[in-house]
Amino acid sequence: MSEIVPLTEAILPKLKSPVDLRQLPMVDLPKLASEIRNEIVDVVSKNGGHLASSLGVVELTIALHYVFNTPDDKLIWDVGHQCYAHKLLTGRQSGFKRLRQEGGLSGFTKRTESEFDPFGAGHSSTSVSAAVGMAAGRDLQKRKNNVIAVIGDGSMSAGMAFEALNNAGDTNRRMIVILNDNDMSIAQPVGALSHHLSQILSSKQVLNLRQIALDMSDKLPQFIKKMALKVEQHAKGLVTNGTLFEELGLYYIGPIDGHNFEQLIPILSNIRDVQDNYPILLHVVTQKGRGYVPAEVMPSKYHGVSKFDIETGDFIKKKDNRPTFTQAFSDTIVKLAKNDDKISTITAAMPSGTGLDEFSKKYPERFFDVGIAEQHAVTFAAGLACEGVKPFVALYSSFFQRAYDQMMHDVALQNLPVRFVIDRAGFVGDDGATHNGVFDLTMMCPMPNMIVMSPSDQNELQRMIATMANINDHPSAIRFPRGAGVSDKLLTEIEPIEIGKGRIVHVGMKYAILSLGSRLEDCQKAAEILEKEHNISVTVADARFAKPFDKDLIKDLAKKHKGLVIVEEGVCGGFGSMVLSWMANEGMLNKLSVRTLGVPDSFIEHATQQRQCEISKIDSKGIVEAVLSLK
Repeated sequence: MSEIVPLTEAILPKLKSPVDLRQLPMVDLPKLASEIRNEIVDVVSKNGGHLASSLGVVELTIALHYVFNTPDDKLIWDVGHQCYAHKLLTGRQSGFKRLRQEGGLSGFTKRTESEFDPFGAGHSSTSVSAAVGMAAGRDLQKRKNNVIAVIGDGSMSAGMAFEALNNAGDTNRRMIVILNDNDMSIAQPVGALSHHLSQILSSKQVLNLRQIALDMSDKLPQFIKKMALKVEQHAKGLVTNGTLFEELGLYYIGPIDGHNFEQLIPILSNIRDVQDNYPILLHVVTQKGRGYVPAEVMPSKYHGVSKFDIETGDFIKKKDNRPTFTQAFSDTIVKLAKNDDKISTITAAMPSGTGLDEFSKKYPERFFDVGIAEQHAVTFAAGLACEGVKPFVALYSSFFQRAYDQMMHDVALQNLPVRFVIDRAGFVGDDGATHNGVFDLTMMCPMPNMIVMSPSDQNELQRMIATMANINDHPSAIRFPRGAGVSDKLLTEIEPIEIGKGRIVHVGMKYAILSLGSRLEDCQKAAEILEKEHNISVTVADARFAKPFDKDLIKDLAKKHKGLVIVEEGVCGGFGSMVLSWMANEGMLNKLSVRTLGVPDSFIEHATQQRQCEISKIDSKGIVEAVLSLK
């Protein structure tokens, strides 16, 4: 038989679906992997996105689509950060150039985008739960397809992942979990011996023999069956790292090299053909950033990136040199902690994104990274507060949603002075619907005991952080947007703000605009347009506090103006609804026309932040239209 010669021409452009991929000989797969990496690096360097994670799973992605019959076999990606190779192999090459741009592909898996995305993901630790549900649905409908969940080791720090694994082992559904070990280094042995053992454990002979033994054990007394399973688990634990997963009821195989097709494809083929009812966990070791040296050396830095120069790896700096809101928080919390040793900070695997890197270096004993475990982060902070510590919990708004129950039951109900620092509130731009932080106000404002602030610029943020540090009798929260505000530099002397006190920033005569947080600049622009183009004099006020809001300020606005527009970068049901309800009960709406502007009742897809505001009509143009509609 003649030797198969690798192709020399480009392979990727010829692949319209995984069906085409499965026609390739294995010898061509390394070249395909190289082409996919080049495409990912090229597009992400122009558009930004999640680089290191996607580069790390290229071979694994190819192998999964090569072995399994997707989309009939359900392939579920956790988080979505690692799905770029998956998109390129599933008929989306033409749209990949517009990744994360308006009208282009989402940066995450998305059910409405492709039949190859059976489950959408933007947050972590959901894939195994979804897979258990899909496996149950398959069994109810008497189908035979495979269900495969891919979950990264970082996502294993979330309790939901273990809840799902425990349920999978308990219900004995036929499904496959791929543990992508790329950061925590759960296991080091990925050499020849580990590969050999994994092939043996995944072989049909061993799996068939195991099933025969399990069938026979069903006829034995229950205590003997349990003892036999324990013996099997502990015996495997002596030569593998899978004892924990075996105890949960999963058949463990691994670890294997996730960049070696000669290991991946035979083992995946073996477990694909298992028809017995038990879950299998395959432990695959990969390297984040694989194939692009800067991302290999600093995978955390190249996890989520902006535009960068491919040759040097340097990020292309924006012309705007104003400090971001995140930088303002970072600078302020470090300053405050210098003079207050009770201040501590908590993050859920996002020290860099939430601006806590500098704090962690200066005060490592007061910095806590609890992993991807937002629920735990909040209740952990509640425990700190019980002991007289001043915890600041820094989370992205969209991730904060996961800890709603803990915030309500463990913090607000007990009136504990936990301080919530909610970054990426409002629209986030190209990360899109999964990450838009537009729901936090509707979550927090109804909670008794809660103080909620929203700054209009970086300096206001600094003053509010100082205010929070002095709140020792209530929980408090501050929400602020992604990116930079209007301030050119940060304050060196930081004075707190009186709780519940708003301010007038522009005095007018006929109508009033009441802004909360990041919309203030657009409200001021709207006032300028109204005065210059429509000869309408408008007062602009900055609420500062969503709760308690400044009732005296609102009474004054209502008394002196014919109409009021309330603007917030959050869904309806938050600040504006609260103020409107209070005004109605106070009898203030009899002679006053009021409009509330917020995010519409829909999920806004990825675009620029400004464009998302335009779509929602909370930009200056939309505010002008709202004022002109007043009577």
